[in-house]
Amino acid sequence: MKKKILILAGGISKERTISLDTGLQVYQELKKNGYTVKITEPDINLSKNIKQFKPDIIFNALHGQFGEDGYIQTILEGFKIPYTHSGVIASSLAMDKAISKKIFIKNKINTPKYIKYAYDENNFDLIKNIEKKLKFPVVLKPINEGSSVNVYICTKKNISRILNLMKIYKEIMIEEFIGGREIQVAIMGNKKLGAIELKPKRKFYDYEAKYSANAKTEHIIPVKLSKNKLNEVMNTSLKVHKIIGCKGVTRSDFKFFKDKFYLLEINTQPGMTKLSLSSKSHLLDGKKYKFFISVKEILDLSIISLMLKNSITSGFPKIKGN
Repeated sequence: MKKKILILAGGISKERTISLDTGLQVYQELKKNGYTVKITEPDINLSKNIKQFKPDIIFNALHGQFGEDGYIQTILEGFKIPYTHSGVIASSLAMDKAISKKIFIKNKINTPKYIKYAYDENNFDLIKNIEKKLKFPVVLKPINEGSSVNVYICTKKNISRILNLMKIYKEIMIEEFIGGREIQVAIMGNKKLGAIELKPKRKFYDYEAKYSANAKTEHIIPVKLSKNKLNEVMNTSLKVHKIIGCKGVTRSDFKFFKDKFYLLEINTQPGMTKLSLSSKSHLLDGKKYKFFISVKEILDLSIISLMLKNSITSGFPKIKGN
């Protein structure tokens, strides 16, 4: 008998539209393959909806704040029902770009240099600090957003204006700008699913380039890298997936410049829309995954994860003496 799946989609983050699209794509695939499926918002009625529907698995299709930063995962832990993707700690670590950067650096994973900026700091000192540590241009980004929401490439000339636009955040990350190619890698469990290269027509691979067909971003599969370089970027992606403690599917984003990979971030809730890359980079052993196989594998991994967690928390069986 096919399992009952409750899909969480929508939410309150700036990536709500993408989440609804992901939820719809997953819903259609599961429904088509005989599952009993329902989509629900993570709102005040969430607990009631879970208790009434009694799902076997909760598919987390949320993106951004509240959906992939450990908050909804903390709530879901209380229901003792398998839920997809990474757990509380891995989600919170990966979503916080400053913390994840420190983890990359500690584990000798190449990543662009950066500084954190809090809005109570002196703007003049910041410019001097950038010129000393990073040099212009630089990338300004929120510490806890996804999908390139409010990410800007800045010069010395326009940085003050962009800083003013980003005052909605208490602090932000200012990162060394790395040119070169956009490479992304998908991991499923312990499997290296494959890599994809993005060639945006826009200034860089921003929110519009990711999710709008009108942006006409070119998706290149297979990636044109030497075998050694492809192995290197896929091994790095699996390494960071394990270090952060991720479950299910993740996507790691890199820049490839002057024969070096720079890890930008790891995404624990990659989009599964028609234009999303986690579904396009499934090229295990040179064969393209069907989207349904990807979804089913995510569900299966959520069950395995809960079983492992329960076996650890329940302790070891008592062994009677002779």
